Amino acid sequence: MEVRAFAKINLTLEVLGRRADGYHEVRTILQTIDLADRLEVQPASSLQVECDDPALAGEANLVWQAAAALAARRGIRPQARIRIHKSIPVGMGLGGGSSDAAAALVALNRLWKLDLPTPELAQVAAGLGSDVPFFLQGGTALARGRGDQVSPLPSLPTLPLLLVCPKETIPGKTARLYSLLTPAHYTGGAATGQMVQALERGELAAELMSNVFESMAFQVFPHLKGLRSRLQSLAAAVPHLSGAGPALFCLPATPAEYRRAAGVLPPEGARAYLVHTVAASQALG
Repeated sequence: MEVRAFAKINLTLEVLGRRADGYHEVRTILQTIDLADRLEVQPASSLQVECDDPALAGEANLVWQAAAALAARRGIRPQARIRIHKSIPVGMGLGGGSSDAAAALVALNRLWKLDLPTPELAQVAAGLGSDVPFFLQGGTALARGRGDQVSPLPSLPTLPLLLVCPKETIPGKTARLYSLLTPAHYTGGAATGQMVQALERGELAAELMSNVFESMAFQVFPHLKGLRSRLQSLAAAVPHLSGAGPALFCLPATPAEYRRAAGVLPPEGARAYLVHTVAASQALG
């Protein structure tokens, strides 16, 4: 069988403080977009995870860990051949690895005829990473806790957005950005709460989009500030960081803005995409 694994952006991302377990308490609104990896899942006599990017194949891939965790949950051997076709840029704050893991859980639940309900799959997903439970449902959702407590929100209409991914990222990026947080960066989650209210009214309040990591990302990625300024000159919407970056997005956007960005940004080491928001009903399949 074949399943798609969609990328995400963060409409808001706030950190409320540090938890007793060492994680940070977050409030974030996540949104799937139609930039997607593709997973082919077939029966096999052992577990095999392959990828068209050889660096992402094998046991280190979160898909392998997802398969092993799901099999262990039901006391069976993990037997499947999973081939990952990557389209989501790696290390950009778009959740590609987490989305692949969630897609693998859904596909293997079918292949192995486990018939686990989504809440039980979510328990497996939470052990794999903070974003993985969200990708079991996709669409528009509020995530709390360390990002693993997910509540669906009214879906946005299909909206075009301009996504820009720099050429390079850095290892350990997310941990490094979290390490730069101080109590001055902590908020009470008000912006996210107001965005939830707007979405429940059927509105996208663009002025409420924010990301606690934006100022720190400009320190960690030295060329990102210049790229953001360049993007501001090409699009009407304000560019925002997705996750821990360094991907930037403008929502909404137009095909003309995309064409301008696609023509100007590649020499600066960045790739532009014109993508669209995806509702929960379309987010896995």
